Amino acid sequence: MEYAVKGFGGAILSSVSSKKTIHVLEHILGLTKVSENNGMVRFRSYGNLGNVIDVNTEDACWGHSGSGTVHHIAWRAKDDDEHEEWRQFVEQAGFHPTQVIDRQYFNAVYFREPGGILFEIATDPPGFTRDESEEELGTHLMLPEWYEPQRDLIEQKLPKIEVRELGGQQ
Repeated sequence: MEYAVKGFGGAILSSVSSKKTIHVLEHILGLTKVSENNGMVRFRSYGNLGNVIDVNTEDACWGHSGSGTVHHIAWRAKDDDEHEEWRQFVEQAGFHPTQVIDRQYFNAVYFREPGGILFEIATDPPGFTRDESEEELGTHLMLPEWYEPQRDLIEQKLPKIEVRELGGQQ
């Protein structure tokens, strides 16, 4: 686990209405604005990982889905109670969040902010050790029960993953 990818440092958001996106980050989600220069506004959230969000102040055109694009950005809720508080808060702020969706390893709520970015608020529990031990994580293809009938087809379509051992100082 010494060389494992453990998360992203943050994200750069391009919005069709950067001022509105900046407002949501600061006044709805509670991020702290820490700097602004060269057409970028930087925010920080709490936590040690994934806590830097940069917003391009130049409004972007609507993007197109495809390879290399990001569908949504996710925020964390520590448990189901905090998750429901966030869902209600977002709704009271005038957004239209989904109902809580069970994603097997976490629960999720989605809402689109006025700049067009889809936000997800997801719970930490139950977590990825729900159906395998921490030592086994990533060694097997784990599928939700509703995909098990298609396991053979799914496995056939997946590219072969080759794990290389790294030698020397990294």
